[in-house]
Amino acid sequence: MADADEREVAKLEAEPRPTPTEPESGQEMEENLVSKHPEATIPESDVSLADIERSRSHPVRWALGCILVLAALVFPYWAGRSLAVRHTAQIVHRFANVDPRGIALVAWAVTVFAFVSLAMMIVDRRKIPWFTSFLVFLCAEQFISGVSLLRFDFWHSTYVMYGDSARIANAANLGIIAASLALAVFAVVWVGLLVIIRKDSPLNVLTHVWTSLLLWFVFEVVALLIVMFGGMLTIV
Repeated sequence: MADADEREVAKLEAEPRPTPTEPESGQEMEENLVSKHPEATIPESDVSLADIERSRSHPVRWALGCILVLAALVFPYWAGRSLAVRHTAQIVHRFANVDPRGIALVAWAVTVFAFVSLAMMIVDRRKIPWFTSFLVFLCAEQFISGVSLLRFDFWHSTYVMYGDSARIANAANLGIIAASLALAVFAVVWVGLLVIIRKDSPLNVLTHVWTSLLLWFVFEVVALLIVMFGGMLTIV
């Protein structure tokens, strides 16, 4: 029995072994790739790529979102401006003893949280909670903008409306403007990093999502510190 096994092993070792071959042309390579799957593994379907993209577009949802954003931009600002016009004396009396730095901090924080919610809505899969948060903070920011009469030359309109107490409205406007300018500066710097830094560079970590968010927050904090301790609250 052992002799029979040894003869069988010797017979197998005596047979010529196949030598691997590599395709010499693109046609041979294509034939090899096709031969790996001689039968179709994907079922036939009448659904086109355009149909798939249409099913993912959700136009009604986008239209509703745009309407809500427009409403959050218009109505809170109108309500705040109406409050500033009709109840100026009450606003001045209520905020007479409030530190302008505190008002600037609140306006800056509300604006930053609105931007953060919008950014997280883009990068995170949970769209609805972040969109809801964005709408809430956007309404708050627009209401503050309406009360403080935010515009390009806000210091003229706030002085006409609030007189010597305009420093409170000016502080709110500076907080909102600081947050917006910090975002704009960060966007320019971040795009520059994308262009300059190579993909295999260790500095490419600066373009990652969470690193970029931390870098953006650094820009925002620097802008807030400039407003609060740079003497800007006493100039306008």
